[in-house]
Amino acid sequence: MIDFRRAVEAGDGDAIAATLADNVVFRSPVAFKPYPGKPITAAILRGVLRVFEDFRYIRELSGGSDHALVFEARIGEVTVEGCDFLHLDENGLIDELTVMVRPLSAAQALADAMAAQFDQIQREATA
Repeated sequence: MIDFRRAVEAGDGDAIAATLADNVVFRSPVAFKPYPGKPITAAILRGVLRVFEDFRYIRELSGGSDHALVFEARIGEVTVEGCDFLHLDENGLIDELTVMVRPLSAAQALADAMAAQFDQIQREATA
Protein backbone atom coordinates (compact mmCIF):
# COMPACT_ATOMS: atom_id res chain seq x y z
CA MET A 1 0.00 0.00 0.00
CA ILE A 2 1.40 3.40 -0.90
CA ASP A 3 1.88 6.18 1.66
CA PHE A 4 -0.79 8.37 0.03
CA ARG A 5 -3.44 5.71 0.57
CA ARG A 6 -2.49 5.30 4.24
CA ALA A 7 -2.55 9.07 4.76
CA VAL A 8 -5.96 9.48 3.10
CA GLU A 9 -7.47 6.57 4.98
CA ALA A 10 -6.18 8.10 8.24
CA GLY A 11 -7.63 11.50 7.28
CA ASP A 12 -4.20 13.04 7.93
CA GLY A 13 -3.79 16.19 5.83
CA ASP A 14 -0.16 16.70 6.86
CA ALA A 15 0.75 13.14 5.90
CA ILE A 16 -1.04 13.57 2.57
CA ALA A 17 0.97 16.75 1.89
CA ALA A 18 4.18 14.87 2.69
CA THR A 19 3.48 12.48 -0.22
CA LEU A 20 3.30 15.33 -2.76
CA ALA A 21 6.19 16.58 -4.89
CA ASP A 22 6.66 20.35 -4.91
CA ASN A 23 5.79 20.39 -8.62
CA VAL A 24 2.70 18.17 -8.34
CA VAL A 25 -0.12 18.83 -10.80
CA PHE A 26 -3.66 18.15 -9.59
CA ARG A 27 -6.48 17.53 -12.06
CA SER A 28 -9.90 17.86 -10.51
CA PRO A 29 -12.96 15.92 -11.60
CA VAL A 30 -14.98 19.15 -11.64
CA ALA A 31 -12.56 21.83 -12.91
CA PHE A 32 -11.07 21.99 -16.39
CA LYS A 33 -7.88 23.83 -15.44
CA PRO A 34 -5.20 21.80 -13.63
CA TYR A 35 -3.86 23.09 -10.30
CA PRO A 36 -0.04 23.17 -10.23
CA GLY A 37 1.98 23.03 -7.04
CA LYS A 38 2.04 21.43 -3.62
CA PRO A 39 0.37 24.24 -1.57
CA ILE A 40 -2.85 24.37 -3.63
CA THR A 41 -3.00 20.59 -4.12
CA ALA A 42 -2.58 19.92 -0.39
CA ALA A 43 -5.23 22.54 0.43
CA ILE A 44 -7.68 21.01 -2.06
CA LEU A 45 -7.12 17.54 -0.62
CA ARG A 46 -7.73 18.85 2.93
CA GLY A 47 -10.98 20.31 1.59
CA VAL A 48 -11.93 16.93 0.17
CA LEU A 49 -11.30 15.36 3.59
CA ARG A 50 -13.86 17.80 5.03
CA VAL A 51 -16.42 17.07 2.29
CA PHE A 52 -16.35 13.28 1.89
CA GLU A 53 -18.08 11.05 4.42
CA ASP A 54 -17.58 7.30 4.85
CA PHE A 55 -14.60 7.40 2.50
CA ARG A 56 -12.89 4.10 1.72
CA TYR A 57 -10.60 2.70 -0.92
CA ILE A 58 -11.95 -0.53 -2.38
CA ARG A 59 -9.24 -1.43 -4.91
CA GLU A 60 -5.63 -0.55 -5.71
CA LEU A 61 -3.96 -1.10 -9.07
CA SER A 62 -0.22 -0.58 -9.51
CA GLY A 63 2.24 -0.67 -12.34
CA GLY A 64 5.68 0.79 -11.71
CA SER A 65 5.29 4.47 -10.93
CA ASP A 66 1.58 4.56 -11.82
CA HIS A 67 -1.20 3.73 -9.37
CA ALA A 68 -5.00 3.79 -9.43
CA LEU A 69 -6.94 3.86 -6.16
CA VAL A 70 -10.65 3.16 -6.57
CA PHE A 71 -12.83 4.65 -3.83
CA GLU A 72 -16.36 5.05 -2.52
CA ALA A 73 -17.67 7.89 -0.36
CA ARG A 74 -20.72 10.00 0.35
CA ILE A 75 -21.53 13.68 0.17
CA GLY A 76 -24.70 13.96 2.20
CA GLU A 77 -27.11 11.49 0.63
CA VAL A 78 -25.19 11.23 -2.64
CA THR A 79 -23.00 8.17 -3.19
CA VAL A 80 -19.69 8.87 -4.93
CA GLU A 81 -17.60 6.35 -6.82
CA GLY A 82 -14.23 7.45 -8.05
CA CYS A 83 -10.60 6.84 -8.75
CA ASP A 84 -7.37 8.61 -7.83
CA PHE A 85 -4.77 8.21 -10.57
CA LEU A 86 -1.27 8.81 -9.22
CA HIS A 87 2.10 9.11 -10.87
CA LEU A 88 5.18 8.95 -8.66
CA ASP A 89 8.43 10.72 -9.47
CA GLU A 90 11.91 9.23 -9.05
CA ASN A 91 11.78 10.08 -5.32
CA GLY A 92 8.48 8.24 -4.78
CA LEU A 93 6.51 11.48 -4.43
CA ILE A 94 3.30 12.20 -6.32
CA ASP A 95 3.94 14.52 -9.25
CA GLU A 96 0.59 13.94 -10.98
CA LEU A 97 -2.79 13.35 -9.33
CA THR A 98 -5.95 13.05 -11.40
CA VAL A 99 -9.30 12.37 -9.75
CA MET A 100 -12.39 11.11 -11.56
CA VAL A 101 -15.83 10.58 -10.05
CA ARG A 102 -19.17 9.19 -11.11
CA PRO A 103 -22.14 9.40 -11.49
CA LEU A 104 -22.99 12.90 -12.70
CA SER A 105 -24.99 13.58 -9.53
CA ALA A 106 -21.85 12.84 -7.50
CA ALA A 107 -19.73 15.18 -9.64
CA GLN A 108 -22.33 17.92 -9.18
CA ALA A 109 -22.50 17.35 -5.41
CA LEU A 110 -18.70 17.42 -5.24
CA ALA A 111 -18.52 20.63 -7.27
CA ASP A 112 -21.06 22.31 -4.97
CA ALA A 113 -19.40 21.07 -1.77
CA MET A 114 -15.92 22.09 -2.91
CA ALA A 115 -17.16 25.52 -4.06
CA ALA A 116 -18.27 26.08 -0.46
CA GLN A 117 -14.69 25.20 0.64
CA PHE A 118 -12.98 27.46 -1.91
CA ASP A 119 -12.26 30.47 0.34
CA GLN A 120 -10.74 28.26 3.02
CA ILE A 121 -8.73 26.33 0.39
CA GLN A 122 -7.28 29.58 -0.96
CA ARG A 123 -6.36 30.75 2.53
CA GLU A 124 -4.66 27.44 3.33
CA ALA A 125 -2.77 27.43 0.02
CA THR A 126 -1.28 30.86 0.67
CA ALA A 127 -0.57 30.41 4.38
